This record gives sequence, structure tokens and C-alpha cells, in this order.
Amino acid sequence: MQVRLQKIISAAGIASRRAAEKLISEGRVTVNGTTVTELGSKADPDVDEIRVDERRVKGPQRHRYVLLNKPRGYVTTRSDPERRRTVLDLLKGVREYVYPGGRLDFDSEGLLILTNDGDLAATLTHPSHEVERVYEAQVLGVPDAHDLDRLSRGVVIDGRRTSPAQIELLPER
Repeated sequence: MQVRLQKIISAAGIASRRAAEKLISEGRVTVNGTTVTELGSKADPDVDEIRVDERRVKGPQRHRYVLLNKPRGYVTTRSDPERRRTVLDLLKGVREYVYPGGRLDFDSEGLLILTNDGDLAATLTHPSHEVERVYEAQVLGVPDAHDLDRLSRGVVIDGRRTSPAQIELLPER
């Protein structure tokens, strides 16, 4: 059965789907000895010989799911060009290639799922799946009705509007 290469690479635990797309674009993936650079290319993992950086891609491995309570001061990524600590620095004894199924900011803390299950990661992270997220934020002062209304309609961050949000003001602790 023909499957997109990035899905095969992700299911094998080599890279996330997005990282697999980069490997393909960079010409680091071959199918039956032919370099593939076109995104969306398909192969049959049961029949075709698929290689990444000349290493054969093995069939899908057992899925691994790690729940991590991320503390402040860690970046939610596999590696950081600024050499900050990453959530992978918190994992000891996990040998499989896992990656975050979501994001929390450097100064945020909370539950993260790290996995080698590309389907689950895509479902959790891609906006088209509309997976609901719950955040609790501690702010200085008390937001007024205008602030809460703005948040509920969505705000612009990095030039993109966030989805509308349900806002609930919790009692002060």
C-alpha cells in the first residue's frame, strides 16, 4: 500500500513529519536507489527499499508515549540553536526518537506529550484537527471586561490571529 514518505519516516521513529519533509526536500531520502525530493511522494514500506542518509528505514516501531510535566526554563523542542535546555534533557532512559506533540513557552509549565507516533502528533498539533487546549494563566492585576472580550475573540500573535477562546476568570489565590 502506497503511503506518503514523510508518514513512513515518522512511523519508523526517525523524525517528525515536518522534519521528514525537510529530509526529503534536502535530497536525503531514496526509494529503491532513486533520490526523492518531491513532497507528497509515496512508497510502499512493505515492498520498497527506503533509506534516509543511506540508512535503511525499518518498519514502524512500537509507539512510545511519554507524559512530561515541563518545568519553566526548558524549550519545547528536540534541539535549540541558542543552546538552551530542551525537554529532551529531562528524559532519562528513553531510547526511541520522541518529539513533542505540542508546545509550551520557555517560561510556561505544564503537561506535554512526547511521542514517536506521527499520527497522534499530527492530530494534536495541526490546527485542522481543532484539538481543544486548556491553559491556566496567572496575570498581574485583574483583567477587566474589555480585556476578557478581546481574548475571547482571539488576539494577534506574530502577525496571526489566534482562535477565539473561552475565558473563565478563576478566583484569586
